[in-house]
Amino acid sequence: MAKKRISYRSGYKYQLAKSYVQAIAIKQRTNIDTDFIKLTKDGTLTVKKGYAWDGPSGPVPDTKENLRASLVHDALYQLMRHEYLNNEGDRKKADKLFAVICEDDGVWPPFAKTYYLALQAFGEPAAKPEAKKPIQKAP
Repeated sequence: MAKKRISYRSGYKYQLAKSYVQAIAIKQRTNIDTDFIKLTKDGTLTVKKGYAWDGPSGPVPDTKENLRASLVHDALYQLMRHEYLNNEGDRKKADKLFAVICEDDGVWPPFAKTYYLALQAFGEPAAKPEAKKPIQKAP
């Protein structure tokens, strides 16, 4: 009998328990609707229940003040990795939105600005198609 296997992706810390909706400045010619992310032409981003993400990257600690920003940012970068969004123009908007949401949620503005500058300097590789999380198999 053939061995049964599972397929999965690893590297996530959080999973969204309820869908989250955010108006954003990134607008497209057509609606984007994936299993876990929807972006309408008018810039309404919906991150759907069950979406998994890893929180802020690098030396930035995960806090309640930056977790919502990391959710939105990770979803937008995922759309870039899958080539629904443009890495060139949309990445800067996504990085800026991260800083804006951080400030809205209580991050000290100079820290939010530093986060933005770090994302601009080091974030590009995470938005490229080569950065997609690979599908793994078990057993």
